[in-house]
Amino acid sequence: MRQQDTDEPSPEALFRYRLVSEVASRVVRGENRSDVVRDVAAKDHHDLNGQLRRVSERTVYRWLALYKEQGFAGLVPARRKRVERSIALEDALLDFICSQKAKDPKASIPELIRRARQKGVLRPQDRVDRSTVYRALKRMGAYVGRRKRRTPERDTRRFQYPHRMQMLLCDGKHFRAGATRARRVALFFLDDATRFALHVVVGTSESTALFLRGLYETTRRYGIADIYYLDHGPGFIAEDTFDVVRKLGALLIHGEAGYPQGHGKIEKFNQTAKHDVLRGHDGRADVDPDPNALSLRLQHYLREVYNHRPHESLDSATPYERFSADERTFRMPDNDEELRRRFVLHIKRRVTADHTISLDSVDYEIPTGLSGEVIVVHRRLLDNTLAVLRQGRLIDIHPVDLNANARARRARDQQPARGTQHPLPHSAADLAFERDFLPVVDPDGGFHEPPEE
Repeated sequence: MRQQDTDEPSPEALFRYRLVSEVASRVVRGENRSDVVRDVAAKDHHDLNGQLRRVSERTVYRWLALYKEQGFAGLVPARRKRVERSIALEDALLDFICSQKAKDPKASIPELIRRARQKGVLRPQDRVDRSTVYRALKRMGAYVGRRKRRTPERDTRRFQYPHRMQMLLCDGKHFRAGATRARRVALFFLDDATRFALHVVVGTSESTALFLRGLYETTRRYGIADIYYLDHGPGFIAEDTFDVVRKLGALLIHGEAGYPQGHGKIEKFNQTAKHDVLRGHDGRADVDPDPNALSLRLQHYLREVYNHRPHESLDSATPYERFSADERTFRMPDNDEELRRRFVLHIKRRVTADHTISLDSVDYEIPTGLSGEVIVVHRRLLDNTLAVLRQGRLIDIHPVDLNANARARRARDQQPARGTQHPLPHSAADLAFERDFLPVVDPDGGFHEPPEE
């Protein structure tokens, strides 16, 4: 059973998506598919938890086939029942190996198997795969040591895509602005083929919200790129970034960590922007340090100055001329409403007994009547708001205000008074009273209609 599109994507699925994106992007660039797969399988990769991982060529091919057949849903790992022990090894052998491992942690697995044969726990004709023993020990929490891996040689070949919007580069540049020397960061969006500067946004920190806002504004004007090439900044490695790029139908790859030469184009652009305009904002009293004001200044610089300057790598043509002359059509979204929907994530949370949910270590108050239920939270990344679906409409939710709740009056159940909806029949005492004490007037009040003539 695989997760639906509205489910929160798992870190493992996003890790597989990143590797598939890297292979697909290099194949589009013209490299041989088998060579790319071999190169990807030979390198160590960082997952979303920061752990080093390595995958085999067979695994990469399998992920590529699943992604081609089922899309992102094919990369979601199937839910399997966790096995605490091994079903292939006998319990006596496992107990013996675990006890020996506890006494001698540095003993190798082949040595433990030989000891089991000498002790008679394992018969001479039995064949045991040491990989099976290794996985069983690791599953049971025993120390199995780590293999030393040789650092692979980096692939330092330069590349460039032939057409516009095939690859979009993005990186942040920190600077200071205004008389107070306020810390600011500018995220620049650069086209790989033409060096055309598409957009820039300025914020106080390199966050996911800032990158996604810039991505939305860039996409609304120039369409969706085939590949997004980012570094390992905090705003680029978040799960929200992976999920939004996936919903846009694009590929996402990260440059190798600790290797600035792999980001040569955007790094060179950052140096140019620093010398042209950014360093001139430091300490100037006439420069407003507000991020929106700085964004306006830098957007004017890109639109009126940088994009119309001859570039050496473009045979002295300007980025604007090369970008405008490219006949490749833009992949535009259908409309703004449809584009905004791709920047909405759906996250499942269980409502507590006091009608709250926790998201990013913040408690949010939920409308009453949903206690104990699993609800889908709509996270709007563009304005950083949350909403839940209640009775057919979206209701915004907000963090719990403990001080306001302490002073607010508690609501009471408005139950109808007994007997108002379902009156009881007349009792025997009522019937006897009505028989002995007739009313003075009849139900008509003593007035009768005249007889008909």
